Amino acid sequence: MANTAHLFRRQSSRDLIQQATVRSLDELELRELRSRLVRAENGSQNVVYGATNQAFISDDDPPMARILDIGPSGTGPQGKEARKLAMQASIVSQQQQQESAIAERPEDERESWDSKWTFLLATIGYAVGLGNVWRFPYLAQKNGGGAFLVPYFVMLLLQGLPIFYLELAIGQRLRKGAIGVWHEVSAYLGGIGISSAFVSYIVALYYNTIIAWCLIYLLHSFETPLPWAECPKRLFKNFTYDIEPECVVSSPTKYYWYRETLQVSPSVNEPEEINYTVALALITAWSLVYLCMVQGITESSKIVYITAIFPYVVLIIFFFRGITLKGASDGIAHLFTPRWESILEPVVWLEAGTQIFFSLGLAFGGLIAFSSYNPANNNCYRDALVVSVTNCSTSMFAGVVVFSVIGFKATSIYDSCVEERSEMIRQNKSHDLLPVCDLQKELENSASGTGLAFIIFTEAINQFPAAQLWAVLFFLMLFTLGIDSQFGTLEGVSTSLMDMKLFPNVPKEMITGALCMSCCVLSLCFANGAGSYIFQLMDSFAGSYTLLIIAFFECIGVSYIYGLKRFADDIELMTGSRPSLYWMLCWKYISPIAMITILVASFLELASEGSSYPGWNALTGTTDQLEWPHWCIVVAILLILVSILWIPGVAILRLCGINVIEDSEPAWFPSAELRDVHGIVPHEPTDIEISLFCIRADGSEGLCCPIYGPREQPLDEEE
Repeated sequence: MANTAHLFRRQSSRDLIQQATVRSLDELELRELRSRLVRAENGSQNVVYGATNQAFISDDDPPMARILDIGPSGTGPQGKEARKLAMQASIVSQQQQQESAIAERPEDERESWDSKWTFLLATIGYAVGLGNVWRFPYLAQKNGGGAFLVPYFVMLLLQGLPIFYLELAIGQRLRKGAIGVWHEVSAYLGGIGISSAFVSYIVALYYNTIIAWCLIYLLHSFETPLPWAECPKRLFKNFTYDIEPECVVSSPTKYYWYRETLQVSPSVNEPEEINYTVALALITAWSLVYLCMVQGITESSKIVYITAIFPYVVLIIFFFRGITLKGASDGIAHLFTPRWESILEPVVWLEAGTQIFFSLGLAFGGLIAFSSYNPANNNCYRDALVVSVTNCSTSMFAGVVVFSVIGFKATSIYDSCVEERSEMIRQNKSHDLLPVCDLQKELENSASGTGLAFIIFTEAINQFPAAQLWAVLFFLMLFTLGIDSQFGTLEGVSTSLMDMKLFPNVPKEMITGALCMSCCVLSLCFANGAGSYIFQLMDSFAGSYTLLIIAFFECIGVSYIYGLKRFADDIELMTGSRPSLYWMLCWKYISPIAMITILVASFLELASEGSSYPGWNALTGTTDQLEWPHWCIVVAILLILVSILWIPGVAILRLCGINVIEDSEPAWFPSAELRDVHGIVPHEPTDIEISLFCIRADGSEGLCCPIYGPREQPLDEEE
């Protein structure tokens, strides 16, 4: 009996040890899976954030698939036990196995962000640009003040956020640039990525001109007095000096902008002479862009931290300075006082949707490129919310800053007018000669775009004490706002070229250099008297309609070709939670309809009202609205067609058997590991989803959606 009891105790101890070993292996397996999927929130310096982490091995990688028993042969109890033993062996020699696996799959190597903060700041810097500072305040003031916020946020919810979320998710899932992503969705949709690359190239071409102008003003901001603070003197033939007449009839800030900086000609048909100052500034600006981009995103964290954070520091400084100025409250009240009748005007909704779309930087391919460098389990949903809310909050905050300064400027002009009127009354002047003083009229004389930054804001800065300091801060802020948006725009082009493997043996540094060099050469067309007019032509046509068309096809590609259920399954694998019904409705129905509506309304407005540009009139010191000549209309049409025709062109050529884009293997995606980590079971469509999205029994979707494959078997069936 003693021996039996002793044997029983030994057997019980053995069973307990075996059970503990099994539990330890289960816990060890889970920890191993989590460690291989390096979480985005992990701030450890001992791991690499992103796809280049050697722990990321594809499920399709044969050696590691056998080790982890992921494939079909690993099903059943014996396969599970073998998998645990293989896991234990894998941990011992993990580094050697990872290195050999990566050596067998060199095409899976990809740059990665060095931290989550770097990615967020780079994306915020890309989305938050010059339009937040000089376009949103003008549109809000023009289209109903506080009432403009209603269509603004409605369009954000229906159009901006869904497409932003879509681009981040599809880039992170397919792990390629815009061309590679849409070619993988369908070989007939590869033209979407090429169109995005062309639009990004064209926009980067003229967008850097703004950075060049900022550099010119930044350099002259150190002068005392500021060169735009007073009118220059003109030397006549009899060696006498007098104030420049053209400056007298305009203003010092207008004269310096149009005549000294741009050396503008009367019309776009008269380029006149080369502007060597702008040409040199363009070369400098493109050199700076190249030096910042050549390091790659893995080495750009310091640059991103500076370019993304510095504008907010300056905006905060200007905010506290602005609210202490006389008249600041009048300016802010003028901006946000609602005029509810404007909501009924279709053009207000049109401009709200357009501002949301372009402010977030959608359809350029930059967001897809940025997200492709993220880990497979990064929470792209949270990123979309954070960046979008930050972008819109920045617009409103910038509006407060800008109109506090504009209120100060308008109040100063109004006070001067009142003093002049009082003096004339004391002198018994005729009432017909008395100036009309109207504060609201002065507040309404705000401009958008370059006029707001280089004319109105500089005029207000002239009246600040220590004006040089404020000028340096302001133009340095504009420079950093512009250059980090330029990074994202060009990153969409360079990543697409790398994914297409057009130059397989050329390093990315040389491709980036060639891009910057070609842009620098072509951008010299802005360095003449008509350069600012050509800039307005490209800004009005090349970067507007094309982006709406591209984003429309992006929604169609994901919702009707890739499959909405499949896309939702992918997001659930990556984030651990499934997108709600709201997002799926936006992707399939609401957002495409909103974009088509805006596009049609834009074309109707263009056809009914035409298009014009402000030409400088030296005699009156003002700008006159001039009609675009026929050759400019032709150029505008070509700018649109050269980007958009790639979408049907690639599909037609594919039907004819001509492959414009080379087929490549899909990028790795550790779906089985993500299922285990998040504890995900296959999603069964609800009755509402089946009704709304026409999901069939085989997992495909209706409304002409091709069948993308059979539905996945539940995990319990696999095991």
